Amino acid sequence: MKFVSIIMGSKSDYEVMKECAETLKKFSVPFEMIISSAHRSPDRTKDYIKEAEKKGSQVFIAAAGMAAHLAGAVAAATTRPVIGVPMKGGAMDGMDAMLSTVQMPSGMPVATVALGKAGAINAAYLAIQIMALDDDELKTKLDEDRISKAKKVELDSSEIEVIL
Repeated sequence: MKFVSIIMGSKSDYEVMKECAETLKKFSVPFEMIISSAHRSPDRTKDYIKEAEKKGSQVFIAAAGMAAHLAGAVAAATTRPVIGVPMKGGAMDGMDAMLSTVQMPSGMPVATVALGKAGAINAAYLAIQIMALDDDELKTKLDEDRISKAKKVELDSSEIEVIL
């Protein structure tokens, strides 16, 4: 079975990352979600990545704050796509996590999304887009979602717009 793996560096990341899970559920994309730290449980992280790959994980989403090395640690252990979600908090309110996630050395890519809830949701969408490359049903759901979003913008505008 193909699925997405979500790894969070700590339990405090769950409030934001549950938005990622909810977005995957909306598209009926199976996922696993665990807490594992690049620093506090590096062996658990590496073991999970290898097991998830064997079971069919297609994309890894890694969320972490502060030093935020989780996405990089995941990227070092797999050639599957890795999406990093930097988390807010700490002395720099997430800027440290953003920089740690986005500044990867060449050959170790991590797709980095926005901080917080928007990033969690966009990580799910990016994972879905990757999986839709060879899944026509999922691509159709994405297309329908885009159409729905466009119609919502038009509806919202029609309620307030003034055009001369």
